[in-house]
Amino acid sequence: ANLRLAGKHGQRGAADVTFFRAFAKPRFVTPLFEIESLTHRYGFVLALDDLSLSVEPGAIGLVGQNGAGKSTLIKILLGLVRHTAGTVRVYGSDVTRNGVGLRGRIGYMPEREGVLPGLNGIEYVGLAGELNGMPRKQSLRRAHELLSQLGLEEARYRRLENYSAGMVQRIKLAATLVHDPDLLLLDEPTSGLDPDGRTAMLSLLKSLSQRPGKSLLFSTHLLGDIEHVCRHTIIMEKGRVAASESLDEMLVGKADAYLLRWKNAGDAANDVYLAALQQAGAEVSPGEEIGQARAVVPAEWSTRQFFHLARQAEVTLTGLEPAQMDLRTVYRRL
Repeated sequence: ANLRLAGKHGQRGAADVTFFRAFAKPRFVTPLFEIESLTHRYGFVLALDDLSLSVEPGAIGLVGQNGAGKSTLIKILLGLVRHTAGTVRVYGSDVTRNGVGLRGRIGYMPEREGVLPGLNGIEYVGLAGELNGMPRKQSLRRAHELLSQLGLEEARYRRLENYSAGMVQRIKLAATLVHDPDLLLLDEPTSGLDPDGRTAMLSLLKSLSQRPGKSLLFSTHLLGDIEHVCRHTIIMEKGRVAASESLDEMLVGKADAYLLRWKNAGDAANDVYLAALQQAGAEVSPGEEIGQARAVVPAEWSTRQFFHLARQAEVTLTGLEPAQMDLRTVYRRL
């Protein structure tokens, strides 16, 4: 009504200005977690070294070698480990002061087996729901629903010690999901799974990551798993953050990658060409067959150099095509 009156009389009132300002103002998104100068020591061992990080909600991959500090960071986000120094906030709340309240919004799937021998699947998931404050009847009903969704319907009354490795991972995930948390912290969820089980788990995690208003932190050392599920990637190395950005940004603009194919007179010429590429500044990964390679080169590299070096090595370059950067290559470069 105010807008119609303003159009009729040629002016806008204060209410109209407030209306337009409200819609013009950018929407502020509360970070999923904020970390400032986080340091943690186990005795004389430095696990996290002055780490600072801010990440928005979504599907986040946490990558690093064993000992990089991934599991320690997850336990600090949960408030299970009191950090040596620094500030850590999840959903804007300090984990040291509000750890118990925050854990009600978080589902945690540990790397090591956390199942209880003597319980069957329904009892185990139902217990997880009760520990999160759910009434017993509601937690059991939810447990039945989750076990059906995760393909454990026929094993729901089987004791946990009789579960296979893949079934253990799925029952742990069911216990993580039972109270419908806003944030999932998953520590190596595909560990110990066979190829089929890993594929099924990744498909499930991808569907979970796409739920409205939900977030997922997926810790692993398997880079392909991160590419399949996550949109943002944090790379850790020796307790520090080597990189933290969206996966698209991480894979674009860092360097150029090419797939090469050539004909040669033997293994010696093949080795000479690969060595020449490396000496010229290319990062080379030989292919499965002789005469093939993947080369990552600096942005200022001219494709003519591939042909020039091939002539010097006395090989004939028969194939040169751009290749998309993958997380494995970026990780190795960092």
